[in-house]
Parts: sequence; C-alpha cells; structure tokens
Amino acid sequence: MTKQGYMQLALELAKKGMGRTSPNPMVGCVVVKDGEIVTQGYHEQYGKYHAERNALINYDGDLKGADLYVTLEPCCHQGNTPPCTDIIIEKGISRVFIGSLDPNPKVAGKGAAILKEHGIAIETGILEEECLELNEVFFHYITTKSPFTVIKYAMTLDGKIATASGDSKWVTGEEARRHAHMLRKKYSAIMVGITTVLQDNPLLNCRIEKGVDPVRIICDSHLRIPMNSRIVQTAGDIPTIVAYSEGKPEKEKQLKEAGIELLRTSEPDRVDLPELMKELGNRGIDSVLAEGGGTLHGSLLKSGLVNRVYCYVAPKLIGGREAKSPIEGRGFSRMDEALGLNKTEILKLGNDLCISGRVDGRYTGQ
Repeated sequence: MTKQGYMQLALELAKKGMGRTSPNPMVGCVVVKDGEIVTQGYHEQYGKYHAERNALINYDGDLKGADLYVTLEPCCHQGNTPPCTDIIIEKGISRVFIGSLDPNPKVAGKGAAILKEHGIAIETGILEEECLELNEVFFHYITTKSPFTVIKYAMTLDGKIATASGDSKWVTGEEARRHAHMLRKKYSAIMVGITTVLQDNPLLNCRIEKGVDPVRIICDSHLRIPMNSRIVQTAGDIPTIVAYSEGKPEKEKQLKEAGIELLRTSEPDRVDLPELMKELGNRGIDSVLAEGGGTLHGSLLKSGLVNRVYCYVAPKLIGGREAKSPIEGRGFSRMDEALGLNKTEILKLGNDLCISGRVDGRYTGQ
C-alpha cells in the first residue's frame, strides 16, 4: 500500500469519532511495520486518549522501526491526556507521516519538531487537503474561538422551502432527510428561530443510529416559546439554550425550571447574532448548524457568520409569490455582487440533490 493509501485509511478511522470529539479534532492513526499494518486507532471521544495513543497501547509487540501515519500533527502538551509525542518516542517509532499540521498554538509545529529532535523522520502533507477538510470545524474554531456556522435548507426546483400556507412536510425524500440528520450528528449545535418552533413544533434531535443530539439553540427575541412545546418539554434530556433580547421574569423563571439555559444579548429588539456566536464559542461550542427559515439564514449571512451551505434540492415545483424562500432580507441589487460558494460538491440522494460548498467572501446585503 502507498503512503496515500495508509493515510486514506487513517482518514476513514478518524471519521468514526464524528460527533463525539468536539471541540477536539477527529484524528485517525495507522501503524505499519515491515509493510504490514500492525495496529490502528482513532480519537473516540473528547477527554479520552488521542488516536496515536489508542493505536500504540493496543499492540503488545515490538514497534521499533515502525512507521506511523496520522491525519493531524501529534500533540506535545499535557491536556486531558498525556502528550502523544511521548508515547511515539517511547515506542521507538522510526518515521511519522502527518496529514496536516495543527494550528493550535499549543502545538503548531512543535509536535513535529520534538519528534525530529529525537531522531524520528517526519514527512508532512500526505493527503493534506483531505485532512484539512475533515477538520474544517476544528481549524476554524481553534483560530477564531467562534463556531463554524452552517446553514442547511431543503427547497424545490423553483427555490421554495414551503408553500404559501407554510406547509413544508416534506420537500425532500427519506434519503435526503437521513443525510440531513448526519449533519446534526456532525455539528455540535443546531439553531432555529422562534417562527420555526411556533409553526413546526420540532424536536431538533438526531434520529439516526448511534446519533448524537446536538445542543439546541433557539433565537427567540421576546421569549415567545410555548411551555408545552417539544423543545421545552425535553429540555431536561437535551441541552437547550434560548437566546433572547427581552423577557418577563415569570417566563424566564419557568423556562429555567424546565431546564432551559437562557442567554440574553444586548440588542433591545433582536438577538444579536455576532454576540451570540461569540458567547457560544466561549462555552466550547465549536459548530452551529442553522436549520431555521429565511429570516434566520438571511440574518446570519448579513452578519458574515456563515462558513458553509448545504442546499437540498427536490424535483418539485410549488410556485406562488407568497411561498417561502430559503434566504430572506433585501439581498443584493446586482448579480456580480452575489455571494459565491467554492469547493462545491453535488451528491445525489434518491431523487434529490445535495449541493454544498464553502462560503466565498462576505454577504453585504440588507
């Protein structure tokens, strides 16, 4: 197998930690000796051993002279677990192949340098683009301390997310909806506006096997969320934050008693989204999946907060001037001002398509 082949295996291992390592990165490791894979591992859960240590402690044989492939630069500092560089040196690994360097200031090239100082050969950049994409959330969060923010919506071929009456069940088919629940597993939090709660009474959990429920964030300026809503009724089981700008003491008391965490922003009539994102980042929430309607999506884009878009397109036509759109607000006045996406991908899901990409530039519409 080639170096790229071993690193591809390490990438597949890393993905097994999806939804459980936040705010740490997903990392995979493969150890090879005499042309054979002798052990492997991945970062399984935040607070537990990293990929390299998991791989190395699970093998009782002699690893002197072995090669180690890892998707991210080994850590060299004491955190919840010991430095991975220590055990790599201790086991006598001869060469370390690294997918991408770690931008964390506590590492940032130091891990590779320590291994070199101990006579271990280092090669970096093996499938680097794929390794960087795997941990785009981590790289964004560790350098900005702000959540990586995604908007996701499903629309018809004529660009509608619901009929004029508000009916939206269902725009897409089952396969596309299952894929959307994978995003709820992938990202740490899910965000909607109060209109979505009032109209749909959603649960906002992750309904796939071995799924992980994201933290639920409701943008509700005036605390209109009903006490009998499914969000409030399940707040004791799923962490839930309601962000607001104005409220009444009695309603605040009721929500807190139901298990809701309240987060008040400084603007008087609306939730200040940049302020909210900063506070979420301070609380260790590294990513947010926005599944709200056009108002929330438009506000996030206007604030320059969106990093990635997932658009599910169904082969249906609704029509109607009053039918709901995925992005609202005044928008751009010229086509050459439109916000673009790069690194786009198109995935076929049954009869539907999922188009995704990174946001290129910042929205300046109204």
